[in-house]
Amino acid sequence: MAKFGFFDYTKPGPGVNKNAPKKKAFFEFFELWFNNIWSLISVNITFFLVNLFIIPNGLASAGMANVTRSIVRGKHSFGVSDFWETIKKNWKQALPAGIINIIFTALLVFGIWFYYTGSGAFSVVGTGVLLGLFIIFAIMKYYIWLILITFKLPLKKIYKNSFLLVFVNFKKNLLIGFASILYYVLMGLIFWALPYSVVLIILILITIMLFTGLRQLLIMYCVFPAVEKTMIIP
Repeated sequence: MAKFGFFDYTKPGPGVNKNAPKKKAFFEFFELWFNNIWSLISVNITFFLVNLFIIPNGLASAGMANVTRSIVRGKHSFGVSDFWETIKKNWKQALPAGIINIIFTALLVFGIWFYYTGSGAFSVVGTGVLLGLFIIFAIMKYYIWLILITFKLPLKKIYKNSFLLVFVNFKKNLLIGFASILYYVLMGLIFWALPYSVVLIILILITIMLFTGLRQLLIMYCVFPAVEKTMIIP
């Protein structure tokens, strides 16, 4: 494996001591993050650049899923090189999955807007149903990329299993949603308190260098045990 920039990702990190006492989930998660922060930053920047040139983010999401899966499992990740290797192996499914996600999300957003701007009970019901579907599909995306890179399944079964895991792992899914909302609220407070130009720079730097990697690591930390329990161990 090659070296990238100032950091040598071919050198194994501290890893996870299997004989160490079990930590509380909160502390364990942030220990994983801090131990792998430089690798995640490099992958986060690569993720952003791939999405900048390839709008359907299926390729980048598959690459990120592999890196964060390795970290959560206590395995060493080679960061950017593992990111690209995953894309190379899974692009035939990851690319169309990214396109499907964009189209379906756009249709749901349009449908919500269409019913919301209407009037009467029918519009209220339509808005509620489509909003519920939008939330379910957003949670399904937590699982799609992990299942895609872990199993050799057709896309139909990948989406079916992702849908079922929305309800099987419901509490952890709520935790991810709450953490995401907390982040956006925090960014909103910063936006309100600081000058616009300063906030814009801060948001860009945080998004490009930190947020995606941290969020994807949290998602993987919450969803991998459910996938392992329901699909891998059986």
